[in-house]
Amino acid sequence: MKFIHAADIHLDSALHGLERYEGAPVEEIRSATRRAFDNLIELAIDEQVAFVLLVGDLYDGDWKDYNTGLYFVERMGKLRDATIRVFIVAGNHDAASQLTKHLRLPDNVTLFSTKKPERVILEDLGVNICGQGFATRAVTDDISQDYPQGDPQLLNIGLLHTCLDGKPGHEPYAPCTVDGLRSKGYQYWALGHVHKREEISQDPWIVFPGNIQGRHIREIGPKGCTLVTVDGGEIIEVAHRDLDVMRWSICEMDVSAAETVDDIYEQVREELQSSLDAAEGRPVALRLVLYGACSAHQKLHADRELWIQEYRALATGLGGAGIWLEKISIKTKPGISRDEGLDRDDALSGLLRAIHDMELDSSVLDDLAEEISALRQKLPAELLTGDDPFDPTNPEFIKETLEDIKELLVNRLLSTENRA
Repeated sequence: MKFIHAADIHLDSALHGLERYEGAPVEEIRSATRRAFDNLIELAIDEQVAFVLLVGDLYDGDWKDYNTGLYFVERMGKLRDATIRVFIVAGNHDAASQLTKHLRLPDNVTLFSTKKPERVILEDLGVNICGQGFATRAVTDDISQDYPQGDPQLLNIGLLHTCLDGKPGHEPYAPCTVDGLRSKGYQYWALGHVHKREEISQDPWIVFPGNIQGRHIREIGPKGCTLVTVDGGEIIEVAHRDLDVMRWSICEMDVSAAETVDDIYEQVREELQSSLDAAEGRPVALRLVLYGACSAHQKLHADRELWIQEYRALATGLGGAGIWLEKISIKTKPGISRDEGLDRDDALSGLLRAIHDMELDSSVLDDLAEEISALRQKLPAELLTGDDPFDPTNPEFIKETLEDIKELLVNRLLSTENRA
């Protein structure tokens, strides 16, 4: 017997970051979550699974219209025709209070209560499935402690949309502990909410499958579901299966060994090709980050815009419509160490020391943040949102901006020295 555990489908949600790049097939990308879900349906039918678990955030919020619901009902009908049951709990994005539109679901689908834990016993399979969905967007109680104890005669599975004991970048919804989950006597805890796949425990199995389709640059790498195989009432295999139809990637390149801009160009070529190969035919949205102290730093920064467009053209030449550079960050440094620069007794050393001292003095950073904040009122709205917004209230933003300013000034000073 097999079953599929998936979560965080976010049907019909937008993919962010590509519409700013001319040439990206935005319309095709917008259908990515549906096409990934179609892959899930096909996998379930091909593997002849007994049931599918969808653990929260099936939807990204209230439907814009009924097309999202009609699509989902039709896909559930395909699973019913294959005698596959589906069990669903609501998460924070599709909590009962968030959805104003509803359609009746086929009789092979069970939507668990949002008021208290419910259990469904599949006697023919010897399986006990228990779950509770979110009634409101922000559930801050440990609802897992209200789940009933597992039946020692059955395979017990718990569905729970949770941050567990806290995950960076995720709201602290339905917090719980590994020990608390273990105490219930379940063999498999099917979790949702965290978009990165993680096997928290194997005794019992406590698994975040991750989401099925990356939607922005913070959701990189393969995305999919978990396929679980059971034999004789025991779990014998838990395996990830890719479902995503396009992939996000961050390519961080150390170019410190490069002597010329042409060396860097060839290194970029190799990395882009490697990313294309790793995606196995899927389109790739890639963020390229160049770093390291190198001899080519000055020429690279002197024609920064030129090289950014050269790399975009290179990507197009390699992958056509199959690869887009979502962003290009050039964070190289001059071929001179920072410590060496600080020790010198000249203008460059003085500049480096001044900026270094500013980094260490939090009060200076606070004052600077207040002054820069006044600029927000004068900036275009698009600069204040997105993946990299202009946010002077964020200390990390101020530090990164100072680093950029430092590199600009150091580059100018070194260029002046070399021309003298």
